[in-house]
Amino acid sequence: MSEPLPRRTIRELPDVLISQIAAGEVVERPASVVRELVDNALDAGAQHITLRLLGGGIRLISVEDDGSGIPVEELPVALKRHATSKIVSLEDLESVTTMGFRGEALAAVNSVSEMSLLSRTEGAASAFILDGQTGEIKPAARAVGTTVEVKELFFSTPARRHFLKTESTELAHCIEAVRRHALARPEVNFAIWHEGKIVEQWRSHPGEAGWNQRLADVLGEDFVTSSVNIDFRSGPVHVRGRAGTPDAARARADQQFTYVNGRFVRDKVITHGARSAYEDVLHGHRQPVYVLYLQMDPARVDVNVHPTKIEVRFRDSREVHQAMRHAIESALAVPRAQLIKNETTPWGTGPQPDLQSDSFLKITPRTPEIPAHWSQRGMAFGNDRQHEDPVKAMAELKAIWASPPKLEEPTPSSEWPLGRAIAQLQGIYILAENSQGLVVVDMHAAHERIVYERLKLQLNTTQISSQPLLIPATFAATPQEIATAESGVSVLVQLGLEISMLSAKTLAVRAVPTTLAQGDAVELARSVLAELAQHDAATVVQRAQNEILATMACHGAVRANRKLTLDEMNALLRQMEATDRSDQCNHGRPTWRQVSMRELDALFLRGR
Repeated sequence: MSEPLPRRTIRELPDVLISQIAAGEVVERPASVVRELVDNALDAGAQHITLRLLGGGIRLISVEDDGSGIPVEELPVALKRHATSKIVSLEDLESVTTMGFRGEALAAVNSVSEMSLLSRTEGAASAFILDGQTGEIKPAARAVGTTVEVKELFFSTPARRHFLKTESTELAHCIEAVRRHALARPEVNFAIWHEGKIVEQWRSHPGEAGWNQRLADVLGEDFVTSSVNIDFRSGPVHVRGRAGTPDAARARADQQFTYVNGRFVRDKVITHGARSAYEDVLHGHRQPVYVLYLQMDPARVDVNVHPTKIEVRFRDSREVHQAMRHAIESALAVPRAQLIKNETTPWGTGPQPDLQSDSFLKITPRTPEIPAHWSQRGMAFGNDRQHEDPVKAMAELKAIWASPPKLEEPTPSSEWPLGRAIAQLQGIYILAENSQGLVVVDMHAAHERIVYERLKLQLNTTQISSQPLLIPATFAATPQEIATAESGVSVLVQLGLEISMLSAKTLAVRAVPTTLAQGDAVELARSVLAELAQHDAATVVQRAQNEILATMACHGAVRANRKLTLDEMNALLRQMEATDRSDQCNHGRPTWRQVSMRELDALFLRGR
């Protein structure tokens, strides 16, 4: 048995040690210092911010700005713990509009580095410099604004310094910190120097047009050309920005930027809302790209959650989640073929079709219909026919879509973004000619999306039909699973699941969705309970419905090797142009590709 530790006297910690402890949260690496100092520069109204680094920021971080400056008498106060000009009351804290407000960053940085503060205000005879270690203040030369120098980061806490990475890695993190600010403030000039050489510079772009130009400067022209504009209001939440098309998705989530009232944040509610908007169009585990700005009443969001100020908490998470999801969904819903005179589309010029006119829609085949007993009484196979053979029921559905009508002669192909059909290749692809060149369409994938979207529109139900299990499936449940099952009974019923308590630590699955009756009931129940515990219930219901409809659409779409007439091919193209999200199939694969005349000429060396 170990000896008890000797009792130690309770005493107050010295201020320096308190600041060093605080620095452990505020200052993780040089990039943390850069973020805090640039925050302060922006709060001071700076229009030009220059970052100078040595050794990836480990040996030197210098942030120069042309903001309002700090009066000489306030310089010593600026380095004290919890000293700030941003807030003075609880009301201010609950509706913060500035980037900084905690008043602890400068004191924390000063405690683990050699720091100096040089500043001049408008009308002052000269600038003044404060030595953070000695507290000495003396006159110096400088224009209006502030320069903060941080040398030898973590020199007083060598153990922390050992955890830093290589200079190139730390430099990359510093650049990323400024990059995040640059995306939110296109009216501000940013320049980054390392070892005396400029490594990044983003010039200011004031006005509304400045947003897209700054996005192109920071993320590249490809991001702008492969993304859609978003400007969406939902109650108190306004979402603006750009969301990448599914084709622009990446293997990593390294181009996902979200801002709340101008502050870069990482938030699970926002991330999940954005991801859920891509569920119908993203293939596999690909990650979407986006830059989104949420504007809302500052009183509806708590930014005082973590010292780094990168985490937030919303008063109403649901309204934020729904706003994010609907903002992106509505933007992605418009197929590229409908984007009229938009520079980011392959057909940015030339006449465009009126998608609402009768003349445009007159060759569209009849809309597929769901059997009456489905739309009236439930999902998949209706409650009154839940014991019917699924294969027979699906055959009925396919028969409805089997015979296309006789189509009329189309209007000139120049009016159609996806052009006029000219041939079918190997029973798989439709070849069409438009003003840009050749369009290649995967006919099954395209028709699958059309059928899927129409099924979603036609299906007006709130409950998925279920099938009781002859022998209930039981499993040992966690306390969270039991709590979720008890609180989410109504949602589980909508999903066609019946889960009840068998004992204090056991749940029993008594019914499952009819279409999933042959699956693992316990695995299904656990996955649904996990979703319900983490996400919005309505989202879970919608996802389950959409997965079933997607399966139906896949079976109902035209199959490969089916020969289509030119009229049928043209009808499919016109439907694609008028169908939401028709650029991707239900599994996120592209449905069509444009091959320009320039690309075709290059294949045959024309013009060389």
